[in-house]
Amino acid sequence: MEEVREGPELGGGMDEPVSPQEPASPPPPPSPPSPAAPETPGLPAPESPTEAHARQLLLQEWAPPGGSLELPPRLTWKLLFLRRPLYRNLLRSPNPEGINIYEPAPPTGPTQQPLEALGNFRGWHIRTEKLQQNLSWTVKQQCVDLLAEGLWEELLDDEQPRITVMDWFEDSRLDACVYELHVWLLAADRSTVIAQHHVAPRTSGRGPPGHWIQVSHVFRQYGPGVRFVHFLHKTKNRMERGGLRRTRVTDSSVSVQFRE
Repeated sequence: MEEVREGPELGGGMDEPVSPQEPASPPPPPSPPSPAAPETPGLPAPESPTEAHARQLLLQEWAPPGGSLELPPRLTWKLLFLRRPLYRNLLRSPNPEGINIYEPAPPTGPTQQPLEALGNFRGWHIRTEKLQQNLSWTVKQQCVDLLAEGLWEELLDDEQPRITVMDWFEDSRLDACVYELHVWLLAADRSTVIAQHHVAPRTSGRGPPGHWIQVSHVFRQYGPGVRFVHFLHKTKNRMERGGLRRTRVTDSSVSVQFRE
């Protein structure tokens, strides 16, 4: 499933998204960091459920086909209850600038500050692609290690849960196309491509500038062997007097689930 639509608070139209010219293989990002369990300072750790109770809670929450899941011997329901690998965002720093999609993008002028100084971009590998006519792309990417996040081979290969990617970008009007999304599902060698999705939506120019546009895609029946999700998006910039005017993006996500 592919979806490109306007933000919830504003209207306006979208032209048909086009598939950008992109090589079949993803660029090599840094190795994904080891996932860290979220910490809540000052609060006592919640009481861990029993194995049977953890199984009951997770099966109710996940609703797998057939109502049950078989775990390999190396896994326990208590461990999965702590890791929660399904139905959560696997990307790090999904909203680096703390922007709310339910409000128009806050006004911002040209800046000479580097992107990393404008928010928390931990986990993102960032680079710039120069274009013509004072334009450029900001390219941000992450590579998610699905096994390190708590998923397991048998689940991915046999059950084929859906892998959903979602993003929101600002209709900045800096160019006809101000955003691209590229996603690859990769094998264990991090180079063999099992499935991929590429889209470069073009805005219609109707409605007020600065509203948010959602882009999403669901991978289904992608075949065995998927171990990594390589997520890459591009946002258009324009150099003006006083600095760089950027297209902003927020609430990026990669998640795995049995139902949408």
